[in-house]
Amino acid sequence: MKLMVRVIEARNIPPMDLNGLSDPYVKLQLGKQKFRSKVVKKSLNPQWGEEFGFRVDDLNEELLVFVLDEDKYFNDDFVGQLRIPVSKVFDSEDKSLGPSWYSLQPKNKKSKNKDCGEILLTIYFSQNTSFVSSICNGESPSRSFNGSSNSPSPRRREEIASSKEEKSCAQKSFAGRIAQMFNKHSDTASSSSTSDRAIDLSEPPETAGPEFYENKYEDQSSSDTFEELMRTMETRDQGSEIPSNLPGGVVLDQLYQIAPPDLNSLLFSPDSGFSKSVADMQGTTELQLGSWKFENIGESLKRVVTYIKAATKLMKAVKATEEQTYLKADGKVFAVLASVSTPDVMYGSTFKAEVLYCISPGPELPSGEPSSRLVISWRINFLQSTMMKGMIENGARQGIKESFDQYAIVLSQDVKLVDSKELGSNKEQVLASLQAEPQSDWKLALQYFANFTVVSTIVLGLYVLVHIWLATPSTIQGLEFVGLDLPDSIGEFIVCGVLVLQGERLLGLISRFMQARAQKGSDHGVKAQGDGWLLTVALIEGSSLAAVDSSGSSDPYVVFTCNGKLRSSSIKFQKSDPQWNEIFEFDAMDEPPSVLEMEVYDFDGPFDEATSLGHAEINFLKHNISDLADVWVPLQGKLAQACQSKVHLRIFLNNTRGGNVVEEYLSKMEKEVGKKINVRSPQTNSAFQKLFVLPPEEFLINDFTCHLKRKMPLQGRLFLSARIIGFHTNLFGHKTKFFFLWEDIEDIQVVAPTLSSMGSPIIVMTLRPGRGMDAKHGAKTQDQEGRLKFHFQSFVSFNVAHRTILALWKARSLSPEQKVQIVEEASEAKSLQSLQTEESGSFLGLDDVSMSEVYSSTLSVPTSFFMEAFSGGELDRRVMEKAGCLNYSCTTWESEKGDVYERQVYYRFDKRISRYRGEVTSTQQKSPLPDKNGWLVEEVMTLHAVPLGDHFNLHLRYQIEDLPSKSQGCNIHVFFGIAWLKSTKNQKRITKNILQSLQDRLKDMFCVVEREFAAR
Repeated sequence: MKLMVRVIEARNIPPMDLNGLSDPYVKLQLGKQKFRSKVVKKSLNPQWGEEFGFRVDDLNEELLVFVLDEDKYFNDDFVGQLRIPVSKVFDSEDKSLGPSWYSLQPKNKKSKNKDCGEILLTIYFSQNTSFVSSICNGESPSRSFNGSSNSPSPRRREEIASSKEEKSCAQKSFAGRIAQMFNKHSDTASSSSTSDRAIDLSEPPETAGPEFYENKYEDQSSSDTFEELMRTMETRDQGSEIPSNLPGGVVLDQLYQIAPPDLNSLLFSPDSGFSKSVADMQGTTELQLGSWKFENIGESLKRVVTYIKAATKLMKAVKATEEQTYLKADGKVFAVLASVSTPDVMYGSTFKAEVLYCISPGPELPSGEPSSRLVISWRINFLQSTMMKGMIENGARQGIKESFDQYAIVLSQDVKLVDSKELGSNKEQVLASLQAEPQSDWKLALQYFANFTVVSTIVLGLYVLVHIWLATPSTIQGLEFVGLDLPDSIGEFIVCGVLVLQGERLLGLISRFMQARAQKGSDHGVKAQGDGWLLTVALIEGSSLAAVDSSGSSDPYVVFTCNGKLRSSSIKFQKSDPQWNEIFEFDAMDEPPSVLEMEVYDFDGPFDEATSLGHAEINFLKHNISDLADVWVPLQGKLAQACQSKVHLRIFLNNTRGGNVVEEYLSKMEKEVGKKINVRSPQTNSAFQKLFVLPPEEFLINDFTCHLKRKMPLQGRLFLSARIIGFHTNLFGHKTKFFFLWEDIEDIQVVAPTLSSMGSPIIVMTLRPGRGMDAKHGAKTQDQEGRLKFHFQSFVSFNVAHRTILALWKARSLSPEQKVQIVEEASEAKSLQSLQTEESGSFLGLDDVSMSEVYSSTLSVPTSFFMEAFSGGELDRRVMEKAGCLNYSCTTWESEKGDVYERQVYYRFDKRISRYRGEVTSTQQKSPLPDKNGWLVEEVMTLHAVPLGDHFNLHLRYQIEDLPSKSQGCNIHVFFGIAWLKSTKNQKRITKNILQSLQDRLKDMFCVVEREFAAR
């Protein structure tokens, strides 16, 4: 009997990495049986969707569930654990614990973090036919468990000669409980004849287990055609979410002139020759395509593909096994996950390469034909920890890129590509097809005024007029005089009040209607002015808008805001699903817009405050322009979310100036910065866009080395573009990355240098309340109103960085009128003179640094004494002074996690070391070696006030090990590498100079340590 455990997902996992996220995976254990799930990168709410089976020998055992965080270079972090007795599952109804959330428990009671999150599991017993027969025949349960359950051939029955007396009490108890599950008694089962047993083995039990139905689905799927299997999947796909791209990166993102189901059949149907064509292009041999089969009781559709990959310069021909699984197939969207294992390659048993194919509907083509978007992403799923992760990922990245370049070539030969420029050029044709619904004033008036308030007011008014015509004038009495007729009773007073109120409401309705007709599509069809970035928004329709009027509907209209400019739609009376078909154009902008804000209001008259029916924000940095050509935008807000309101838009963004718009924008910035800003190369912009996943129209302006101050300073690089400010670091394998918009910044201040900032001024950026929450993990503080504050310090060129940041921020925060004034002044001003020339070079990337051993020595000092040179004490200061370091200061070691500690160091070079007397800020990290016989100290150094110091970072690694033969001695190995941030012709010269100086400094430092130890 099997215990099946389905690991579905988890939520509220505590962050274990420096970037505020985790890389969680699950370990399961029952007795000596162990399983491990895949790793979900950078997530606090991971989804696994994996199932594992355990053989049960004893009901007293416990299922152990561990959730851990994967680390690239260090031991994996413990997140939480869970213990579930097997007997609890057995005693439950239907022998199953349905999908349930379980709270994860800390490792022990002393753990600081008590909230470890929750995990969603489904646990149930799976029973097969042979097991039922064995129980009915009186066989020992343990004997039945040990039999083969995975063999497709019929099981052979063994003759059983053991008696009841030879069985243990535990086996009797277990057999009795199993018999109860199938409504049979052990006595009856033991007295069954041999012939009866043969019949039981050939017929399924009354209550068939999951494995019986699984075999049934496999037999059915093997006989069905691919189209029938897709129809079956479509009926079972009940609104599952589209899986997100895998974190390794996107290797193919292209539109094709074909319907999604047809593209799915071309790529994955067994009858298609596409796979054979790709194999021929790539040199793959012995391709074997398995048939598609349902597994897990018909919940997933899988097949296995085997082939031999062609040999390359770095790798011989190897056999690969690829398991393809449909994650989604609803007739419109298809998602297939391919998991490739190559156990014959080096470290092949430690990882699997995973590739995700996503097919979704593309925009409708001008010809009316359908289109499909194919996105292929990848990642490496490590099954075991290994020190070769970086090498494996880099090798896989190159191999996968080359393979799918060939894949795209073959696919383009079978299916016509859709050019995104062609879609943009047909914008006029698409917009021309939109026609606003004709509206008759009389028809709208009849529809608007046909309600109880208006009808009752008119009837009551006519009734009063008829009464006045029939009644005779009354005599003057009380306080009345000629011209003033007051009510003579309470009833008359009430009638007068009702007439006044009804009249006021009627006048309000008339005023609202007249005002709305005056606002009839006031911005519809207004053409944009100027050249630059031209934004066009087509408002098509709304769906399920909230009803706030007493009539059960609303009078909605939409207001668009972009770069301070407003565009308003017409008002649709008494509509919950209005049709607009209106087009709005925004005047041309010098730089691409960041955000388009949309607010839907209910019209309440010219003098009343409009009620918001919902709002939305379209961020152009997080969407591809082609995806916005036809999109439904869900509205936010209490009313909108309760009604699931959404608006249908078509958005187009075109650049009418071509490449000149970038140069003109940089020229304008030069005036503010007072420094020449060079146009970056296409390769540099491409690397920048890929790093932050930005659209192709985004261009890099400048980048600076600095420290991000949180609890501890984090050394990295600050990137500035026209629309965003981003930060990225890859320190000791821990990556931190975020960005936010210039419009999100409320204030920028400069704080005077302090000791904690290593003598550098601090730039403090305060965001607007509630903005930039995606970058929250990089903020130092957050105030009560929700404002995030980011601290940046230790700039190599602080003045240039500060001026550039202020200039870009002011350019995005100025009003449109002020921007026009700047453009006019720039056109009238003469060309700038004597601009400083910026250091040439381009950003090359942030890959792992190649380290090589530059120094090795055996010292007659114990490891504990040598580590005092990194303690911040007296020995540390003497060593640094001997190495030519002035004004030396350092922070205390602080625990990052577990046995890993980190500190910051600052000093200046003596003139004999560097004639420039440059400054150094560095981050050091120390951790014990895996076998606990020494220490590993890693250091990343940044040079300030040194020529070309902004072009590189220095990486050092000290490996200190105890000598096994001596009680007082240690081996020292020093590794060195340079991370080039910008290209320069002097790389070899700089490397040689630094290496020579470093070796001399290391000798002096180690000599001081030996002398100090001898003196003691």
